[in-house]
Amino acid sequence: IKLIDVHPDGKAYNLDETIQRLRYREGYDKEVFMEKGKVYKVNMSPMVTSNYFAPGHRIRIEVSSSNFPRFERNLNTGGNNYDESKGVTIQNAIHHSKAYPSVVRIPIAPKK
Repeated sequence: IKLIDVHPDGKAYNLDETIQRLRYREGYDKEVFMEKGKVYKVNMSPMVTSNYFAPGHRIRIEVSSSNFPRFERNLNTGGNNYDESKGVTIQNAIHHSKAYPSVVRIPIAPKK
């Protein structure tokens, strides 16, 4: 997940990012694979940053199953990324319904 400051001219600047390989969402001592079509609650580690969003700027949040080469690649196969060479295209979905709400918390510092 990336937190991005989008300027009025369309230029976008990465402010911070966090990553979680979801097969390890229940702990790094065991792999629990996801099932296609099933909804999962995922808590991401908090980002630690600060930024002044000037008037006209927008906040963008990017969600992806990979951020290579910044982090180890994710081929979306469920296999070992170190000995596979072919990836699978997947589609991520962020749910935002009453049954499956999503939340992004961005604390705002008071004006001085």
